[in-house]
Amino acid sequence: MCGICGYFDLKKEKSPDQKILEAMANKIIHRGPDSSGYFLDNYGGMGLRRLSLIDLQGGEQPLYNEDKSIV
Repeated sequence: MCGICGYFDLKKEKSPDQKILEAMANKIIHRGPDSSGYFLDNYGGMGLRRLSLIDLQGGEQPLYNEDKSIV
């Protein structure tokens, strides 16, 4: 099963830090050792770990809509 982690700061006191997300995602590498992905914006970010069982060629995470306006 894939893994997800992240944090959000609704007060916008700090910008998200990809190094923190990478450290968080590395803690759950057992949930998805095949690939990782990250999303950051003004409020926080998400880290994702992928376990490739199906859809081996596609399925990269995070998932976006067609024009990448929604994650």
